[in-house]
Amino acid sequence: MKQITALLVAISALMFCALGAEQKAEEKEVTIDNFSFAPQVLKISTGTKVTWVNKDDVPHTVVSVEKKFKSSPLDTGDKFTFTFSTPGTYEYFCSIHAHMTGKVVVK
Repeated sequence: MKQITALLVAISALMFCALGAEQKAEEKEVTIDNFSFAPQVLKISTGTKVTWVNKDDVPHTVVSVEKKFKSSPLDTGDKFTFTFSTPGTYEYFCSIHAHMTGKVVVK
């Protein structure tokens, strides 16, 4: 009986570890370069952390159309990160160059 209990405890521990590994938050990157966001449409799972990196020679911002997130002006090499915890479609733009747009789709 003790061996069965020990075996069940070990199996439970392994399952818990496996579930924890599966639930590790993903990280994605969006590059800002040549006055555009790449990828322009990013499809991710809930809980994913997205980092925008400005690789352009001029400042840019990352601003949610629905005011869910907003960066300060990002100089060359600067980064802005936001974690998406709720499913939905998040459209964003650069407030300095309004023709620059992007979208994050969270499932």
